[in-house]
This record gives sequence, structure tokens and C-alpha cells, in this order.
Amino acid sequence: MATQRFFIELAYDGTNYHGWQVQPNAITVQEVLDKALATVLRQPIETTGCGRTDTGVHAKEFFAHFDLEEGEESMDHGPWAIEKVKSLNAILPTGIAIKNITPVQPEAHARFDAVMRSYEYHIHFNKDPFKQNYSWLIRDQPDLELMNKAARMIMEFTDFSCFSKSNTQVKTNNCKIYHAVWVKADDGIVFHISADRFLRNMVRAIVGTLLQVGRHEIEPWQVKLIIQSKNRSKAGTSVPACGLYLTEVKFAP
Repeated sequence: MATQRFFIELAYDGTNYHGWQVQPNAITVQEVLDKALATVLRQPIETTGCGRTDTGVHAKEFFAHFDLEEGEESMDHGPWAIEKVKSLNAILPTGIAIKNITPVQPEAHARFDAVMRSYEYHIHFNKDPFKQNYSWLIRDQPDLELMNKAARMIMEFTDFSCFSKSNTQVKTNNCKIYHAVWVKADDGIVFHISADRFLRNMVRAIVGTLLQVGRHEIEPWQVKLIIQSKNRSKAGTSVPACGLYLTEVKFAP
């Protein structure tokens, strides 16, 4: 039987989930989404995500694709998609929201067709119960100018083995970083970074290393040596997941 491929756009609060990807003995966003899709569409559904987020990491924008056996989906996709989005949001937990469902070409791929991904990492300086699980509280304000100097240096490199979780099943640790900057925010700072791809734990390790610079524990130029070492133990400690958000995924036109 012929199938139609769809892209589904969603956002989620990662606090109560062990990341995106299905895994044994843990609740994940993908598992919850697949079950909801199967209920609404009345057939087994397996999604493929645009990437994977770790436990506690949030996504303001996330895409996945799935294939659906042809049937009612052959109707006008506009009203059909609106109806399915409403039905999915009605049964999904409050921490997961569906934004859109769009028919795509059979070869379209949520992961491999993505050409750029953007993340934010949020830090605040004063205790705030409404930022718990959504930003990382630190006591002392780091030196933003020094951290941005080091962030610019990071963009000179492509091999980020030093910022990758060990024993990951990837063919290369090369990434092209297009943008990396710290900005001031309400009672805090936010790190913005965009790249063609990211390694597991990469953003949190970069933030931890840049904070070492901001706390005057290392000099900005030493970040270059850390990257050239390709050694994870040389880089800073990974910061908590609560402050990390996947904010944008761009696809080739």
C-alpha cells in the first residue's frame, strides 16, 4: 500500500522526559508522540526526529517525519492537518505541543535534510521559582566580554571532539559553527549558537568551558588549545540540561 510522508512540527518542555529518542525503561518525547499519533491516525506510527535532545533539554522548535498509509490523508491536507493537530494536542501531555503537520515528498528527511540548528542556553543570577527547570542559577556574574572573545575563537575550528560525549556512534566530530555569542537578558545571560550539526553534549560542554573563561579560571586563548587537544577531559564540565533549548531548525529550500 502506498504511503504519504509528513513533517510534524512540535515544541516540548523536556523537564519530565529522558530526551527525545525512544529508549528502554524511560519515558521520552518520541515515545509519547508516537503513541498519540497512532491513536489519532489509527495505525502504528514511527517518527524520525531532526536530532536528539538529552534528558531535561527543551525544544522551542523540533521537527520529525513519519509515513502514513494512504487513506483519509488523501483528502484536502489543510483542514485534515488542522483537525489532527487539534486532536493530538487534546490527548498529549501539557509539556508537548503540536504546531503543524505538513505533507512532504517521499524522500524528505527530518534529520538529514536539516542544514542548520540553533540552541540557546539560559543563565540567571537571582533565585527565581519561575525559572527553576528552565534556566541555570549561578551566583557570580561572569565576564561577558571575555566569554565572547573565546566564543569567536571557537568558530575558527571544525573538529569539536573535545566537546563531545565519548563513545558516540558518529562518523565525524566535524561541525561548522555559524554563530556563537553571549547576550545580556533579564536578570541573566543567554548563549546563542548555530551550526550545521551538533555532537552529543556539545553545547553544554562549550558553555561550561566558556564559563571557565568568564570566571577567569582560564584565558580565552587557552580555549584554542583545548579544541586542538581533541580531549574531552581538557574542556569544562557540562552545565545542567535545564537551561538548554533547541530554538530553530532550518531545512534546505
